[in-house]
Amino acid sequence: MSLPLLLFFFQFLSPSLQQFPRPCTTPDVLRSKRCCPVWPGDGSVCGSLSGRGFCQDVTVSDLPNGPQYPHSGLDDREQWPLVFYNQTCQCAGNYMGFDCGECKFGYFGANCGERRESVRKNIFQLSVSERQRFISYLNLAKTTVSPDYMIVTGVYSQMNNGSTPMFTNISVYDLFVWMHYYVSRDALLGGPGNVWADIDFAHESAAFLPWHRVYLLFWEHEIRKLTGDFNFTIPYWDWRDAQDCQVCTDELMGARSPLNPNLISPSSVFSSWKVICSQPEDYNQREVLCDGSPEGSLLRNPGNHDPNRVPRLPTSADVESVLSLTEYETGLMDRRANMSFRNALEGFASPETGLAVTGQSLMHNSLHVFMNGSMSSVQGSANDPIFLLHHTFIDSIFEQWLRRHQPPRTHYPTANAPIGHNDGFYMVPFIPLYRNGDYFLSTKALGHEYAYLQDPSQRFVQEFLTPYLEQAQQIWRWLLAAGLLGAAVAGIIATIITVACRRRLKRRKSSAYGERQPLLNSSEEEGSTSYQTTL
Repeated sequence: MSLPLLLFFFQFLSPSLQQFPRPCTTPDVLRSKRCCPVWPGDGSVCGSLSGRGFCQDVTVSDLPNGPQYPHSGLDDREQWPLVFYNQTCQCAGNYMGFDCGECKFGYFGANCGERRESVRKNIFQLSVSERQRFISYLNLAKTTVSPDYMIVTGVYSQMNNGSTPMFTNISVYDLFVWMHYYVSRDALLGGPGNVWADIDFAHESAAFLPWHRVYLLFWEHEIRKLTGDFNFTIPYWDWRDAQDCQVCTDELMGARSPLNPNLISPSSVFSSWKVICSQPEDYNQREVLCDGSPEGSLLRNPGNHDPNRVPRLPTSADVESVLSLTEYETGLMDRRANMSFRNALEGFASPETGLAVTGQSLMHNSLHVFMNGSMSSVQGSANDPIFLLHHTFIDSIFEQWLRRHQPPRTHYPTANAPIGHNDGFYMVPFIPLYRNGDYFLSTKALGHEYAYLQDPSQRFVQEFLTPYLEQAQQIWRWLLAAGLLGAAVAGIIATIITVACRRRLKRRKSSAYGERQPLLNSSEEEGSTSYQTTL
């Protein structure tokens, strides 16, 4: 069965696991604020009959936030998810999901009892078939409507206390684009263009790294469920010391179009992609949210950016300098923080000095600006699939820092960080719920490893031996058939040669006997011409 046919088949069998669950978007649920769906496996709420979980009140942290957002009660995200739901499923053991029907990260099997570690690889170490599979999965996610999740298209105050829900369908890939928009959008304060821009629940403070870690884990999980390929992992792009966009080829993420330098090459599948959530100024002026409607082609023009803002891409020395910083957060815990590992890695502080800078985009931020297109706007940056490769490598640097310094959880701020970034705050807009501080830990605990962080022997197996073995596994039938055919041909040739040799040998023996017989008779027929003629 061909790969496209398999992918088409699996899309009808695979549930999603993300954001507003479809069962929780009805008027009854919104009015009751009780998002505790029935698990189909046993027909009980949250799978309670199978011991998977139970419906529980949501308790949010009441510890103070920083001064960056001075408002209260104006934004649906302020005490996530209480504006929408005050009861959700609390899962037990290794279970996870909005109905406790899935397994926690790193666990597999019907009862989530199988512990397994997945390895994320450098995209340039993938085999040809792995690269093609990755591109196919991306495109499948872009074109497949999420069967179990929807996005909200209005604020709760516009929904008549839940009586008039405002939700719409979205594809699996665009669900994640919308999530990145929603978590970083401006707060609507009332009136055209009246917004508060200094608010972001996933950037410019402590939750930047944990939030994107969970985002990648869920994206990976969604692709696995969509395709049925539970060995899938997101590859990373190691951009250290790069001089250009190494992944911008038609074999990978799409080359530059020869017709328009701002577009993707027509030879790439990404040239047909349409972006969403890319017009935040328009939404603010109209006092609306992004509704997931297509807004034009994917844009990218790498390298043609403002060189004063991004003089160069990060180097290996830059990464090492950032890793040497010992404090995760400092000061006001925002873009002005000095000597903060998070702020330096995010790109608001110099990697050489650790001091906050203005007017430049460094480290993580520099790649976004360098791409000079859809990826360069925070709210719409996830439209470009390079976003995934980039953030997976950022997550690997975070992992290096955690292993090197082994900080206790107390190093993560519990209070006074900008709104949405304290330890106990639930990540916006995830349902099921996850706290920021719960993911201030090694990927090892989450069932993941990075190929370049493994010891040398493991790296050899993962980066060199495994791809060849996988290729051999894919073509073993052809190799076996070729071997059998070769053996058969060799056998036939050997048989022909053997028969020919025997005949030749027999002919020689016959010729030898033919010479002796006339000589024996020559004394009797010396005058006969028959001898000479016969001879």
